Amino acid sequence: MADYIIRGTAAHDFVRAFAVTSRDVTEEARKRHNLSPVAAAALGRTMAAALMMGADMKNDSDLLTLQFVCDGPIGGITVTSNAKGEVKGFVGNPSVMLPPKKDGHFDVGGAVGHGMLHVLKDIGLKEPYSGEVDIQTGEIAQDLTYYFAVSEQVPSVVALGVLMDRRDGSVAQAGGYIIQLMPDCPEEIVSALEKACVQADSVTDMLRSGCTPEDMLERILGGMDFRKMEQMPAAFHCNCSRERVTKALVAMGDKELRSLIDEGKPVTLNCHFCNTDYTFSVDELKTILVSAERYRS
Repeated sequence: MADYIIRGTAAHDFVRAFAVTSRDVTEEARKRHNLSPVAAAALGRTMAAALMMGADMKNDSDLLTLQFVCDGPIGGITVTSNAKGEVKGFVGNPSVMLPPKKDGHFDVGGAVGHGMLHVLKDIGLKEPYSGEVDIQTGEIAQDLTYYFAVSEQVPSVVALGVLMDRRDGSVAQAGGYIIQLMPDCPEEIVSALEKACVQADSVTDMLRSGCTPEDMLERILGGMDFRKMEQMPAAFHCNCSRERVTKALVAMGDKELRSLIDEGKPVTLNCHFCNTDYTFSVDELKTILVSAERYRS
């Protein structure tokens, strides 16, 4: 089943919901960054959330960034998504290893530790929207639930999960859902949703049993007249290119470029988001310098 996101409403539009399956996205990130299991779980959960939050933006040019600036051994998490279902991301320490928790689940909270969750939304205004909250547990879903409540004043349920294949270390399943209450939601709907969420299986259990995004939301919102409104594909996508990296070299300035040339060795620049290396020979650096000087003159 290819990755995709759905958006829908329930309870006479007093509830809106998103769900995603993101196994391929997470596996692509795992392979590109050579992620340990706990790092794959942390990044996979964050990317699943970013995909759903990105799907709520209006324009193709809008960008969402989730950043966990933390003191745990994972060294931070940064994920960017857009309204087209594209996502990319990285962690500071992709090889972080921690023993599982007593319940057998990955200790994502231990890997993240304490710090701040930053949410940036660039929607074409003079300044991007910026919200931040203290990291509560480091388990990603709980922190985003707290963010929605405190920073956006939107009561929400965020559930995320990544299941690894113990045989080969690949990603077996990944995904999640976000359910939000709209203003003036009747108390009986709030109570019904709370009960449904408590009774629901975990995201990983539902995905393991073969649930689609529609199935996950039907299990929770089926008794509230759930209606699917939109579906879009989800994919790991990085917009880096040799041309963009060349522009970054030019932006370093003539002095820095000459310093690199004087070292007499090829220069390799790495894209943190997709882990792609771009290598420039000394002759290529000289050509870039000449072009930059001509442009500035």
